[in-house]
Amino acid sequence: MSLTEDEDKLPAAPVKGSPAPRMKRRRHRPLKVANQLPQKRRKEIEKALEEKSSSPKKWARGLGSKPHLFDRKRIKPNSIRKLDFSLLNVEIGESWPIPVTIIHGSRPGPVVTILGAVHGNELVGPLALTYLCGPNFIGEGQDIDPSMMAGTIRIIPIVNIPGYRRQSRKFPDGRDLNRNFPGNDESNTTSRVANRVWESIVQTSDHIIDLHTAAPGRTNMPQIRANLAHPESNRIARSFGIETILDNEGPKGSLRRAANKSGIGCITYEGGGSNEADPESVQVAIYGILNVLRGLRMIPGYPNRPYFRILASGSAWIRSDQGGLLDILAPAGSFVDEGEVVATITDPERPGISHDVLSPNRGLLICTATHPFVTAGTPIGHLLPMKSGIKTLQKRLDDEGCLIISGSDGEPPWREDDDVEDIAIEGEWSGGSPDAEWGHNDISSLEEES
Repeated sequence: MSLTEDEDKLPAAPVKGSPAPRMKRRRHRPLKVANQLPQKRRKEIEKALEEKSSSPKKWARGLGSKPHLFDRKRIKPNSIRKLDFSLLNVEIGESWPIPVTIIHGSRPGPVVTILGAVHGNELVGPLALTYLCGPNFIGEGQDIDPSMMAGTIRIIPIVNIPGYRRQSRKFPDGRDLNRNFPGNDESNTTSRVANRVWESIVQTSDHIIDLHTAAPGRTNMPQIRANLAHPESNRIARSFGIETILDNEGPKGSLRRAANKSGIGCITYEGGGSNEADPESVQVAIYGILNVLRGLRMIPGYPNRPYFRILASGSAWIRSDQGGLLDILAPAGSFVDEGEVVATITDPERPGISHDVLSPNRGLLICTATHPFVTAGTPIGHLLPMKSGIKTLQKRLDDEGCLIISGSDGEPPWREDDDVEDIAIEGEWSGGSPDAEWGHNDISSLEEES
């Protein structure tokens, strides 16, 4: 949210290597909207951004900070508290307590909740948030120092604790927690948990960062998913500081879509694949979270910004025309040309024969299949076709032709938001969701946002 005049005076530590003249603060600068976006969508985003309200009076520094209330517990200002939150409110049986770390700043400000493992087998979030809760990031003199902080940060590394213990995406009753928000306290187990998380965690937040990976059988290049027509989601999506933002509402019943309908800023981070630890995706997640906190003026410093942003409202699919075993030649994050061979397919039942899979467009692969078994029509790559900004993107490719994600190779030089080139990808999401075409043996629903 935009800041009051008092809040805009919060201390900010310069980013290493930042030129002093460019650190001058600009107050209430409007967010820009890429001119290349489809006209209808651009107008929706511009209208939403015009309607954003100023910061609540409760955040004014002159009022002083008050205790933060969480699950009937009071956390004092300028303090760090670790506690458990039970997913079910029961007297007997398993209540599934999950660990919560709360950092309550010395000054008033927004409440930011950061979640991992809403899907139990997606481990990038738990890893990133476990590191973030450690002494290298939290404490006196660290990035998150409650004595220098405004507002409240709540870190929950594992939401779906029973799924995590079983290495399963779903809850024990076979349902997907991220399709059941806001839930119902008189319905099935997953819906009851969703409702308790909704009432006690989601609705008491101003902003939410939800960390995910691709579902089984594929892997994602680090990316943000956000409804850019939702003002607060737009703001934190941009301040995360990485290159790729997919503009969509999120699947029905997802935490992000439900939170936005309640006026809560919420973004989904996607990086890596399920049941694996992807070091780059973990590093980028931590980098982006700290950027968001800086962008909201909660911790000192300015958010790092990428050299460019890809704002995508649609995509294309690379499919197999044959059946057999898949060998991916262009991994997620690769920039590929039209007609480039991105994979080969062989069939052990017919040795000696292979077929090439070609890219139908020039663009950036944001997700690729990892499961080797394919049939004709199986999607093996999710592509953002590019017609503009290609030279800009090519400057950020490594020797293998893969995008160097901001935050994976150290902090970039500080720059104004207007210095970031916006590259628009026009189109639609097939099936209404970025993941609708994937499908896999773990989930029957075609609407999949991990």
